[in-house]
Amino acid sequence: MKKVICVGDSIRMGYEPTVVTGLTGCANVIEMGRIQGGNTRNVIAHLHDWVIEKGPQIIHINAGLHDMARQPGPGPENAVPIDEYRANLEQILTTLQNETNAVIIFALTTPVNLNRQLAIAKAVNRTSEDVANYNKAALLTATKFAVAVNDLHRVVVEYGADDLLADDGVHFTTEGYDILGRAVAETIRQAV
Repeated sequence: MKKVICVGDSIRMGYEPTVVTGLTGCANVIEMGRIQGGNTRNVIAHLHDWVIEKGPQIIHINAGLHDMARQPGPGPENAVPIDEYRANLEQILTTLQNETNAVIIFALTTPVNLNRQLAIAKAVNRTSEDVANYNKAALLTATKFAVAVNDLHRVVVEYGADDLLADDGVHFTTEGYDILGRAVAETIRQAV
């Protein structure tokens, strides 16, 4: 069976169990468990030990929520400016393409709800405008590198973002993570 690894932030942590279940008998998912991918700087720093050394044939990766985060919320600056985010994605994809033979799938960032974020915590926030801009940058970069794109943003919108987003406006309900996990598993299954 093909070895698969999903790299990403807390959204990945939420949907990964459904991916593992959904690919049973089809692929061997190397679970990242409680490893928090964080922003693209962190992914670059850990790319070898998290991914390359494990030798997967399929890599599903998402990064963006921590890059676009604004603090205090919504502050004037993104944690990782969009130009650096684009450059970091290029470095990640170049490294993966040069050092693995894996099929790479990049997942677009899921929707957020700023009002819910502000109601819970005023420290770190993401805006819908930033999600759109960072997703556009990611899509252009993935296209440049001929990397498949898994539009998880569209999946959430189609099922109803307000119903699937948790009270914090960033993470998801159990149903939301299940829907995301099934979408990721299906995309990976098509690559297998």
